[in-house]
Amino acid sequence: MFLPTTTKEVKDLGWGELDVVLVAGDSYIDSPLVGVAVIGKVLLQAGYRVGMIAQPDVSSTRDIARLGEPRLFWGVTGGCIDSMVANRTASGRKRKRDDYTPGNINNRRPDRAATVYCNLIRRHFKGTVPIVLGGLEASLRRIAHYDFWSDKIKRSILFDAKADYLLYGMAERSVVELAGCLEGKREPERVRGLCYISRDIPKGYLELPSFTESAGDKEAFTRMFHVFYRNNDPAMAKGLAQEQDTRYLVQNPPARYLSGPELDAVYDLEYQLDQHPFYQRLGDVKALETIRFSITTHRGCYGECSFCAIAVHQGRTVRWRSRRSILDEARRMTRHPLFKGIIQDVGGPTANMYGFECHRKHEKGGCPKKRCLFPKVCTDLNIDHGKQVSLFKAIRAMDGIKKVVVASGVRYDMILADKANGTRYLQELVRHHVSGQMKVAPEHSEPSVLAKMGKPGRETLLAFRDLFYKLTSQEGKEQFLTYYMIAAHPGCTERDMALLRSFALRELRLLPEQVQVFTPTPATYSSLMYWTERDPFTGNRCFVEKTTRGREKQKSVLAKRPARPPRRTP
Repeated sequence: MFLPTTTKEVKDLGWGELDVVLVAGDSYIDSPLVGVAVIGKVLLQAGYRVGMIAQPDVSSTRDIARLGEPRLFWGVTGGCIDSMVANRTASGRKRKRDDYTPGNINNRRPDRAATVYCNLIRRHFKGTVPIVLGGLEASLRRIAHYDFWSDKIKRSILFDAKADYLLYGMAERSVVELAGCLEGKREPERVRGLCYISRDIPKGYLELPSFTESAGDKEAFTRMFHVFYRNNDPAMAKGLAQEQDTRYLVQNPPARYLSGPELDAVYDLEYQLDQHPFYQRLGDVKALETIRFSITTHRGCYGECSFCAIAVHQGRTVRWRSRRSILDEARRMTRHPLFKGIIQDVGGPTANMYGFECHRKHEKGGCPKKRCLFPKVCTDLNIDHGKQVSLFKAIRAMDGIKKVVVASGVRYDMILADKANGTRYLQELVRHHVSGQMKVAPEHSEPSVLAKMGKPGRETLLAFRDLFYKLTSQEGKEQFLTYYMIAAHPGCTERDMALLRSFALRELRLLPEQVQVFTPTPATYSSLMYWTERDPFTGNRCFVEKTTRGREKQKSVLAKRPARPPRRTP
C-alpha cells in the first residue's frame, strides 16, 4: 500500500488521526531507494499510522493542513538530494529540471526546503507536536557548517529551522525509538542518532569549538570538523556538543547499524515502485526511470573520497543484505506490470563493495587516521568479489529477467586488488552487465589533485583500462569506458586541467564528456579545504579557485573539443 496523502485515503484505511505526518521535498515515490518512503514504511510496520505530504505549497495551508495535525510528530526532509544542490548549479544558476518533481520541472521544491517546511508547519499549527528533521539535507547540516551558496559558516539547521529534534544518518532504528519515547511520554534525549537543543552539555560529551569561534576562525573550524568526522562510527563515537547561541546543539552517538537480518526486514517491506496517484496526476517523475527497477545490495562505503558525504551519512562500515532478500526483491519486480525484463542497477553507493568487510571495524570501528582505500588498498579489507559474482548469476537465472545492469560506479582499484576474484568479477560485468558503456570516476589525472580528493593514481586507472578492453576484446564486444572528471576541486589549477586534458587525449584517446565543476557541500573534507584554503591533514596552503568565471574556465579546458585539421584543397 501507499502511505495515505489525503483524508479520504486515511478514512478508507479505517484510521482516525495520524500518528506521524511526513513532509518531503520530493514527490512521493514509494520505493526502497527513497529515504522518506522507507522511514514511512518502517514506522507503519512498527504499528504507527503514517501519512505523507510531498512538496507542499509553501504559500498557503492547502497542502500542509490537508491531513491535519499528527498525534506524535511531524517528520520533515528536504528530499533525496540537498535542496540547494537540487535547485542550483555549481555556478549558482537555477536548475530548470528536477528529476524528483512531477513533469521534471523545477517548480515545487524551495531552496533550503527542510527549513522552509518547518517554518510552514509552525506558521499554521501553533504550539504543535514536535517537528523532527531527517534526510540528507538535515544530516549533513547538523552542526556548524560551510554553506557554499551564502559563502559563510551557518548554524546547525536544527536552530535555523526551529525544529525540536534531528535524526541523522540512516534513521530506521532511531525513528522507531523516538516514536516510542513520544508515545510513552518519555524524554527521548538518549536516543542514539538524535540531535537536540539543550542548555547544558551532557556528561561525557565532547565540546566542539562554538559556532561563533568556528565561524570566525578557520583553524577552529578545522579542529571542529576533525572531531565531528572522527565521531561518526557507532562502535567508537562519543556524543558531541556545540554552543550555537546561549544553548548547545547536542549530537548523541550514531545509531547502531542495522544487522543483516534487520536490513533485510527493511527491504522486505511492501513498496509500490511507483509515484502515488495523487501526485501522478501532475506528471511523471524522471527519477523512476532509473530507480523503479534498481536493487540496493548494501549500504556504506570504504572510499571516503574527500568530496563525498556518504561516509558521514551512511558510514564507513559496509553492511549488506542476504542473497535471499535480494533475490526476493528481484522476483517481486518481475511481477510488476511495467517490468520489461531489465533490472536497471544492482549495487549501492559503489557497486563492488558487497559481501566483505574488515573484521576489526565491527568491534573497534573504522581506523581514526587511516582510510580503507587511500593512498592504497588496505590489506586488512580482504576484498573478495566472489559473493557478488554468485549473486549476479542467481539473478540472471531467474524467470522473467532478461538483463541485469550494473549502473552504480565501481572502484577499479578494488578490482585490481582482488587477486582471487577481481578479474572474474570484471569479466562477469563485461560479459553480462555492461550496456555499451561502463562508468568509472577517476576524477582527475594529476597526483597533487588526486591526493586532495583521496583517489587512486593514474597508473591504477590505466591498468584497469587495459584489463577492461582486454576482456571486452575476448568477449568480441564493442564496449567502452566512460570517465567522470571534476574541475575546480581544491588544489586544482587551470594548468592541472590542461595536464588532465593532455593525459586524456594521450592515454584515454578521448576527452571525457562527463565533467562537473566541484560544488562544496556540507560535511566533506573538500568543502573544508574550499573554505579554509588549506589542506586539513598537513596544514599547508592550498590553491582554491573561487570565482565563477575561473571555475567554469577550468571545466572549459577539458570540455573544449580538439580542432579539426584543415581541409586539403584538391
